[in-house]
Amino acid sequence: MAGNPRGQAGNGGGPGSIDEGQHRLAVLIDADNAQASVIEGLLAEVAKYGLASVKRIYGDFTSNRLQAWKQTLLEHSIQPVQQFAYTSGKNATDSSLIIDAMDLMYTRRFDGFCLVTSDSDFTRLAQRLREEGLVVYGFGEEKTPAAFRQACDKFIQTKVLRPLSPPTPTPMPSAAAPARRAKAVTKSADAATPKRARVAPAPATAPAPPIGNAEAPAVTATMPRLPLGLLRKAIEQASDDTKWANLGSVGNYVNKVSPDFDPRLYGCKKLSDLFRQHPQYFDVEERQLGAARALFVRAVE
Repeated sequence: MAGNPRGQAGNGGGPGSIDEGQHRLAVLIDADNAQASVIEGLLAEVAKYGLASVKRIYGDFTSNRLQAWKQTLLEHSIQPVQQFAYTSGKNATDSSLIIDAMDLMYTRRFDGFCLVTSDSDFTRLAQRLREEGLVVYGFGEEKTPAAFRQACDKFIQTKVLRPLSPPTPTPMPSAAAPARRAKAVTKSADAATPKRARVAPAPATAPAPPIGNAEAPAVTATMPRLPLGLLRKAIEQASDDTKWANLGSVGNYVNKVSPDFDPRLYGCKKLSDLFRQHPQYFDVEERQLGAARALFVRAVE
């Protein structure tokens, strides 16, 4: 289980309690800015950081827009907090969530909060919770403003928490299909007038960027560019005279500088996988340190 980024001690119960040794977290969901389809992956992600002692969701559940949440709340034991809109066009949900968050904070029973929203209005709440010494995990969509992302200790984009869609089965061609295709090709060839053959030019291949570039090319149209500048800086800050850096120290630096960095956004499960996937930029080495083994990384010159 991933530890608390700030290394706080948990406030677990007595001996034998189910949350003994775990960090107690309050999960507060803004239903107006979150989707029910990610809740299973989201709660699994929360479990990496601690025990979700409180799970509440805020919104006007009389609205048709939030109907998808009803069955989800029962399945995952999330307490709905009904908040009617006092005035058309105004959002009263934010105020209700913030008030509850402050009430929970003053109980001194929690080690951290998970704020599930893509709304920058919760930026000051995240800052206030951190000022109190609590850890704040933010969960939101790609559109979440940078102000809220940076106000959290760790920000996770919900798109990496969605279940993978099963591959679409390819229909099997019928027995008559090959014969029909062959007949169509023959007919087309007979009807065509022979002319000089035209050879299509080979597609141009984009040259690889120099090693010193701050950004690497995007792997796919939807995948962001690899932040080479950030990763190189992290290695530089954590390295010794040989320019090798402990992978754990590199990850801690990246987390502090860029809370929204997540290797899953680049198609890798772990940070070590990300470095190994780009040997043109990084060297990775496993070393024996006493009874344990550790990974070290170095930027390719």
